[in-house]
Amino acid sequence: MIEIAALRALVAVEQQGSVVAASEAMGFSPSAVSQQIKKLEKQSGVTVLERHGRGVLLTDRGMALAEYGRRILGELEELQATLLADPAKPSGVLRLVGFSTACRGLVGPMLGKLGAAQAVAPDSSAATGSGLNGSGLEIRVVAEDPREAVQRVATGEADLGVVHNWHSVPLVIPENMVHEDLCLDTADVLLNSAHPLAGRTAVEPSDLVDERWISTPAGAICNEALLAILAGLGRVPDIRIYDPDFSTHIAMVQQGVAVALVPRLGRPELPAGVVAVPVVNPMQQRQVGIVYRKTMTASPSIRHVVRLLQDVAAGLEAG
Repeated sequence: MIEIAALRALVAVEQQGSVVAASEAMGFSPSAVSQQIKKLEKQSGVTVLERHGRGVLLTDRGMALAEYGRRILGELEELQATLLADPAKPSGVLRLVGFSTACRGLVGPMLGKLGAAQAVAPDSSAATGSGLNGSGLEIRVVAEDPREAVQRVATGEADLGVVHNWHSVPLVIPENMVHEDLCLDTADVLLNSAHPLAGRTAVEPSDLVDERWISTPAGAICNEALLAILAGLGRVPDIRIYDPDFSTHIAMVQQGVAVALVPRLGRPELPAGVVAVPVVNPMQQRQVGIVYRKTMTASPSIRHVVRLLQDVAAGLEAG
């Protein structure tokens, strides 16, 4: 009989590309994953991996077995998330991954709502983590760029992702996942108050061609969105500084050394000397949404957290 743990190890190797990467994703040692693969080969009677240089490749039968494994694991996940779950009591551990400004502007307030509900619920002292009605729903959060978030959710490393999608930089969602819109997030150009454009009510891309910029790292979605602003003019932004933290962007603008494109979601109150000016024609907006696997569609925990995030997002738009 083939064991679920052994199938899970093979699927992880297929998804991650190596035994070492699979072990990191699963939280096991490489030797433990290798042992599960050997067990699977003994149980199935087929060779599923073959050495290729310093790495491994799945054999034809290994690929076929991994495909069956994904379906079996998906059905098992759906069973656990629906039939075996109490729809009235979201519970267990939910792994959420989201980009940093969403963690500040959406996930943080959502966790606050969850904690407040737990505080007033009967028998709340019996629950562990954040919960609802003593259910013990615990949420663990990791900050990641949207592409990495999608990958983590798609492969089962996380259960729910909060992502963004600039219209100029599409975010690819795999077929095994569901995407739900949350809200639109507008980005402004941040300028030092002494900047000649600081008194404008809006600026266009043509106004920004000669600016010196601070940007998120090359390859990040927000960096690509910045590049897209001037692409229609046949220009490339003069990026002098790369930093992943928007707080650094704000500080550099305050010092007058650069301008920055910074979304409003999760943005702290701007300090004296920094002004935000909208960019128009086109307006710079990103669609913020939620992703999860189709097998988790009816999960009480997923539905509960999605509703809380939708409530927070609606409050932001209303404000």
